[in-house]
Amino acid sequence: MTTRRSHTPVRIGAAVVSAFALAALTACSGGSGGTGGSDDGKSTLDQLKEKGSITVAVADERPYSWKEDGEGKGATIAIDREIFKAMGIDEVKVVEVDWNSLIPGLNAGRFDAVSAGMSILPDRCAQAAFSDPEIMYTTGLMVAKGNPLGLQTLDDVKKAQDAGEDVKLAVLNGGIEAGYADSLGLKVSQSVKDAQSGMDVVANGRADVFAMTAISLNYMAQNSGNDKVETTDAFVQELDGVAQIGAGSEVFRKGDTELLKAYNEQLDKITSDEDSYLGLVGDYGFTKENMPPADLTTEQLCKGDLG
Repeated sequence: MTTRRSHTPVRIGAAVVSAFALAALTACSGGSGGTGGSDDGKSTLDQLKEKGSITVAVADERPYSWKEDGEGKGATIAIDREIFKAMGIDEVKVVEVDWNSLIPGLNAGRFDAVSAGMSILPDRCAQAAFSDPEIMYTTGLMVAKGNPLGLQTLDDVKKAQDAGEDVKLAVLNGGIEAGYADSLGLKVSQSVKDAQSGMDVVANGRADVFAMTAISLNYMAQNSGNDKVETTDAFVQELDGVAQIGAGSEVFRKGDTELLKAYNEQLDKITSDEDSYLGLVGDYGFTKENMPPADLTTEQLCKGDLG
């Protein structure tokens, strides 16, 4: 058994927080006593156990999660299947929606959880309940083959745009990179609905660069067969001199506290053991560097400043 190594937390700047404001959502907690559920007093967790299935939503961001040939695939789905089975829920059903529809759809009751490696951010925490951190990530850029503009980071994009160069930047609509771009004062030419669309706009020349999580960009570049694009080295974005931490997790409705607690109990068994963690996500390109630090909490990330 290989236990998780210790990491030093990285401070996240409050400046990024305002960039991720979400539309007001209608709460859908159901039940009473903070457990969520139905009018007969059964919690959401009890109902899911009785059904033997749970429906989770994804937004086709590979290798985190996607749906192919009717089946859910990806690292977060592998984690879900392990966790929910241990909770007495044998089947994980997967629906695919646009990224910006994930939290609204969750709160509207169209599915039971979000399994998309969604970043834990203060404004999102105000709308939904995030599990303990599952996956750490860095940022990358996708550019045209040969990287003709020599862009390696978003800071390079800023320097070029500030110098008057017409650098066309694409970001995922609602993604954390969109917030970075806003905080840096970058001009965004396109906000795309999913990762595939981001690669497409670079490949066809409608954008010079697409910013997204590095592991997703690398996975696409390696598995798409598209020889018109390449990716830069991964980097940790800084805002006002503060390194920005990237941590994603499962998302639940705020009222489903019993479901969230049970999920976290099982998740800890996975993220506290390197062999268990990599046994689930390693096939998708994730490494021990993606394991969440033992001393990093969702509460810290939801506050937006790790001090």
